[in-house]
Amino acid sequence: MAGNGVSGPVARDPKDLDDPDWAKDRMDFVADRDSALGPLAQQFVVLTTSLLTTHTAAGVLQELAMAAVRFLPGADMVSVTLRDADGRLHTPVSTDPLAVRLDEVQCESGRGPCATAVAPSGPAYSLSNDLASDNQWPEFAKASLDVGFHAVLSTAMMRDPQPPELSGAINVYSRRRRAFNAHDRDVMLLLASHGSLALATSRAITSAQLQAEHLHKAIDSRDVIGQAKGILMQRRKISADEAFDVLRETSQSLNVKLSELAETLAGRHLEID
Repeated sequence: MAGNGVSGPVARDPKDLDDPDWAKDRMDFVADRDSALGPLAQQFVVLTTSLLTTHTAAGVLQELAMAAVRFLPGADMVSVTLRDADGRLHTPVSTDPLAVRLDEVQCESGRGPCATAVAPSGPAYSLSNDLASDNQWPEFAKASLDVGFHAVLSTAMMRDPQPPELSGAINVYSRRRRAFNAHDRDVMLLLASHGSLALATSRAITSAQLQAEHLHKAIDSRDVIGQAKGILMQRRKISADEAFDVLRETSQSLNVKLSELAETLAGRHLEID
């Protein structure tokens, strides 16, 4: 509105975009925007970039474990535990062997923060800030206290809807009582969501790579079988179907894969009568 004393942004002519002053203004704006992000937001930006460039499940899990150590001041060690479709727990990634041992205690007893969080009907997270006075998981609490850990926060990752429908949890252990607060819980819920999406993406990439590899192998096999059929058709003056029957019967009698037999014939047909 005119006369209010406030001037709006001035649009630049596209011809001015190469102007050095315009380039400097743009860089200053980007720098100001980035500096406005809080430290945690900046860490999540870095994490997201890392996850987007990580194409293996193992790499994603390792990134999540290291991020939890960075994000939570009370974190002394971290593990990532997966639950198979049949209910078995295993820990492929940890920052300390003790974390694996404590996860194994939960697997053996069937009780613990991680076992609770990854259960099909389990909560989004499971927390104990004082295992010495907490009676939720007696076997796990004793094992944790024996090695000096007094608090634990396990946060569930979203179940993968694709087979084998794995679920998992990020487990953060602390040697201090009351090490985790509501902010830590929210950070871990956000981290688990990021991790779930990245894990699903990495599995999709792996699946696509395997399918592409199988497709290439199938195409190669079809091509070499076609070559072998052509050789037999030319030498024996038989039809394509008859040539394929010869290959199939020979494959069965020699107990050799049809594609391998065809490859041998195509590669050494000058030596074979």
